[in-house]
Amino acid sequence: MTNPPFPDQPDPDPSTPGNPPPVPPAAQPAAAPTPDWNTAPDGVPGAGAGAPDYPAPPAADYSAPPAAGYAAPSAPVYAQPTPTPPGKVLAIVGLVLAFLVAPVGLIISIVAIVKLGKAGQPKGLAIAGIVVGALITIFWTILLIVLFTAFAALFGMCADLGPGVWEVDGVTYRCS
Repeated sequence: MTNPPFPDQPDPDPSTPGNPPPVPPAAQPAAAPTPDWNTAPDGVPGAGAGAPDYPAPPAADYSAPPAAGYAAPSAPVYAQPTPTPPGKVLAIVGLVLAFLVAPVGLIISIVAIVKLGKAGQPKGLAIAGIVVGALITIFWTILLIVLFTAFAALFGMCADLGPGVWEVDGVTYRCS
């Protein structure tokens, strides 16, 4: 889809070269009435921006007096939110990190259990973080020791046998 072509421009008056013909003035729309800025929104004159600020009249108390033996009703009291006990967030973070980075989660859970103990708060999540972090750390430590020992034995056997394919006690070794 293309746009329609531009309309042709009128030719300038040859009698006045370089000057365009005068443009007739456009009709002006009727102006809206200007508001009286010295009136309040409710239409009371003299109570606008320049008026002095007087205090509001006191509110009338139309309630009945309290019955004999009862205290006057007070404003409703809303319970304030209880602050998070120190160490609660650390316990959660420690438990999560115990699954991802076990030693770090273990350490953070230990710090959390100390803080929760001082605050007298429940320590369940921190204990769970310590248990999970310790078990996973022990698992990875044992796995690394076994893998290190196996590869050390394999490299030691290849160092003794030399390059080539060897079969020793029913086990095939390929050493390069």
